[in-house]
Amino acid sequence: MVTVRTILALAVSKSWHIHQMDVYNAFLNGDLEDEIYMSLPQGFSNQGENMNKVCRLEKSLYGLKQAPRQWNHKFAESLQKLHFKQSQYDHYLFTRRTTEGTTIILVYVDDILITGSSLKLVEETKKSLQQSFKMKDLGELKYFLGIEFVRSNSGVVMHQRKYALQLISEVGLSGAKTTGTPMDVNVKLTSKQYDDQTGQNQNEPLADQSAYQKLIGKLLYLNMTRPDISFSVQTLSQFLHQPKKSHMDAALRVVKYIKRQPGQGILLSSKCSNEIIAYCDADWAACPLTRKSVTGYVIKLGESVVSWKAKKQTLCQEAQLKLSIGV
Repeated sequence: MVTVRTILALAVSKSWHIHQMDVYNAFLNGDLEDEIYMSLPQGFSNQGENMNKVCRLEKSLYGLKQAPRQWNHKFAESLQKLHFKQSQYDHYLFTRRTTEGTTIILVYVDDILITGSSLKLVEETKKSLQQSFKMKDLGELKYFLGIEFVRSNSGVVMHQRKYALQLISEVGLSGAKTTGTPMDVNVKLTSKQYDDQTGQNQNEPLADQSAYQKLIGKLLYLNMTRPDISFSVQTLSQFLHQPKKSHMDAALRVVKYIKRQPGQGILLSSKCSNEIIAYCDADWAACPLTRKSVTGYVIKLGESVVSWKAKKQTLCQEAQLKLSIGV
């Protein structure tokens, strides 16, 4: 998604057209290099001469482990024949530069984004791909990977309003009051069930752990366009293996915060600037269990936010040894 946001920010700043295409039955296009057999499918007679026969596959099928790899290989080969170069930093990014201009293709399984400095080049690329694969032309970019795109003179707004409203409804908080912050700064979440001093049971385990795990997974997906919940989701993700009631309450607070502005997202600005700006900060050993620090960063391309993350710092072996002996 960092690559997607970066390419879109670049395209918007240069006023390029952004088109989308969808491949029909993408995995069926892959050519198999391995020798693979399957039993006769339903509808074929398995009696008489065909009783002990099997099928040898020449093309990949959905469900085969090789299918995604072979589709990616087949599509990359087709683009290379069109003189596109595959990026070594992100293998789903392809670029082509000619005297007429630049064309960029982004691939996510069977969803394809095409942009470039010339609408003519974009249309020619689409026609060339349709000659090799059965594709659906979806026109200008509006909806991609569950993300909605709204374009104006100011740029492109990426948001997941529909997904956020669905999440709020699923957890039963449609009528709940909203909160102004995703987390309570005065609450320190921990995996401990009993208080160290009193020995009282202050943090009961959840009866249904899968409900918490599903909720965090959906919040992680929503984090693609919501940098404001990045730290909260990172904190809550640490307790997926054995969540407690306090963790669920904190996760529901994040949902109440999202309910305040479900359509909030990020703006990829049309102001033309290729300057990269990065902001980084860290707390001081704030984790009550490991005493590790949490680093957060935001990276902007011009006026557009393209990357962000909140992550607990790793420790070298020397530091881990000092912590274990209480130094």
